[in-house]
Amino acid sequence: MQRTSFRGFFRIGLVLSAAAMASVVPGTAASAAVPADVAHGVPAGARTPSARGCAIVYFDLGETLVHTAADSGIGYLPGAAAYLRALRERHIEVGLITNVPSSWGATDAERAAALKKEVDGAWKGPVPFAWQDFGDRILTPRTEAERKPASVLWKRARAAAHGCRLVFEGETAQETYVAASLGYVAYRVGRPFLPAYLPVRVVECLAHGSRERV
Repeated sequence: MQRTSFRGFFRIGLVLSAAAMASVVPGTAASAAVPADVAHGVPAGARTPSARGCAIVYFDLGETLVHTAADSGIGYLPGAAAYLRALRERHIEVGLITNVPSSWGATDAERAAALKKEVDGAWKGPVPFAWQDFGDRILTPRTEAERKPASVLWKRARAAAHGCRLVFEGETAQETYVAASLGYVAYRVGRPFLPAYLPVRVVECLAHGSRERV
């Protein structure tokens, strides 16, 4: 598809409301345990939080982790690569909840492969995008009706969390509001005078909280 059209698909992101930010504080309603039914390819009940607990950080992609420049080149936003590396070093899983055309494939894996091809084909910068960090946790719409801000993709991710705390980070208020309403700790990126991303130490505290509730 045309690059100009592709850029449009990336402009949908996630944002944090003040209420969602308050949910980072232990004991608030939004920081309650997130129920889950199915693990990442593991039968229900087979995966439980580890001794240190677990959290899964989901991101929107465009204007949250990557930026599409005027020349249609794509690269990391400032701080994104370092943030992903810090999560990786702490064994915190990450995923993507992002809109792409449902026509890009019949399954998440097919649509993810098409997304990778688009991004890699326009990538600028010395460090490639860290696709390996995301594994099979790249959730995309199966139909146009599932496109964000519809709640379907967040619900699918929640069903696969199996007791882990869920975080969603993105750049639009509407999408972060939806995530927070579904029990995610939601953080809006790209705001002046605030950390670019939810601090890693906060994510670690959320993971520890998942262990306390086991």
